[in-house]
Amino acid sequence: MKLRVVFSVLFLLLISCNKQEKPVAAFYYWKTIFKLSATEKEALQQNNISKVYIRYFDVDLHPKTQEAFPLSPVHFENKTENLTIVPVVYIKNKVMLKKGINVDSLAKKIFDFIELINKKNGISCQEIQIDCDWTLASKSSYLKFIETFKKISHKKLSATIRLHQVKYFEKTKIPNVDSGVLMYYNMGTIAPDSLNSIYDRRIAQRYIKSLKKYPLPLDFALPIYSWAVHIRENKVIGLKSKIDIKELQNDTNFVLSRKKYFTVKCSNYKKGTFYKQDDVLKIEAISRDDLLEMASDLEENTAQYPKEIIFYDLDEFNLKNYEKNVFKQVLSCF
Repeated sequence: MKLRVVFSVLFLLLISCNKQEKPVAAFYYWKTIFKLSATEKEALQQNNISKVYIRYFDVDLHPKTQEAFPLSPVHFENKTENLTIVPVVYIKNKVMLKKGINVDSLAKKIFDFIELINKKNGISCQEIQIDCDWTLASKSSYLKFIETFKKISHKKLSATIRLHQVKYFEKTKIPNVDSGVLMYYNMGTIAPDSLNSIYDRRIAQRYIKSLKKYPLPLDFALPIYSWAVHIRENKVIGLKSKIDIKELQNDTNFVLSRKKYFTVKCSNYKKGTFYKQDDVLKIEAISRDDLLEMASDLEENTAQYPKEIIFYDLDEFNLKNYEKNVFKQVLSCF
């Protein structure tokens, strides 16, 4: 009898060890002022989300000196109590492409500025994320930068990874980080055609099967944003974020000419932008079904389940376009 009990316990332990833990949800926060609205706070609470990846600043080249400098650092108007904060620094690829760039000095300056922001706002972080779409030309500088930054920070380090860097990792190489985040959006070209540049399953299918061979542990970032492509004479002249479709439908200056396309009926100014008669606004958005499709495809092709699904980005404008339980629905696909 005792032997049977022992075997039963061992069997249960074996099952529990093999059982894959479900990923948890997190958000990116990409505004220059950290101030959560009631709707944004509610989204965090309803989905039991305690981790937020906050864009701290961009790194660009100064137009006059051509030296790397921090652009638009975040300003905190809200306290971050009860939240796990991960600072994210977006480094423009042209910084890594600069001839003779001193990546050791750059790594120290970036880390020191992160620490300064943290100290000023009473934030203690255990992880930092670097966001950079490095290329073959900038690979050497970027990989060296990551090595230096990891030594300096003594923190968990993650990096954003694009689909092409997954498929061609033997050429693009893999940064020496603890984990990566696959940015599963911005797949196509912003163009007048009928395709959605944010998410195109046909493009994703060219790369996604390579996930099973990718050696770095990956979390997944999924899009919940939308924008409008401003088209004039069949050429893209701008990109407008946070375009309210209902507002366009109620504006007599715009007419829905075909699905996702609004044509300017009369020339007008709207929120500081001039729209000429016959201009076109092409709406690109992500539906609930798109999100579930993304999650299902990723689940089917990944070698190891992600620990997190990070939604880009936490913004009241984005949240109002989805059912409140959509994030839990996405998590349930894994």
